[in-house]
Amino acid sequence: MPKKRFSSEQIVTLLRQIEVSMTHGKAASIACRDAGISQQSFYRWRKEYGGLEIDQAKRMKDLERENVRLKRLVADLSLEKQVLKDVASGNL
Repeated sequence: MPKKRFSSEQIVTLLRQIEVSMTHGKAASIACRDAGISQQSFYRWRKEYGGLEIDQAKRMKDLERENVRLKRLVADLSLEKQVLKDVASGNL
């Protein structure tokens, strides 16, 4: 079965749906099955997104993507700087 990718908004909505089901007396395993996700995903998502609003979750994902992009940029520039230092010192 192919993996499903959920957006941060969908994750927050599913978490709320499962929490409501659990407050009405359903077991976590049944509530997760009804929502179409595994219990492991539920607990991992709850740890990461617990208490966030939909717009906050979207903002967090945007910041994570920007952070990855900036880290890659810093790594590229650091490598370029090291190459230029080696060329300038004649160590090539």
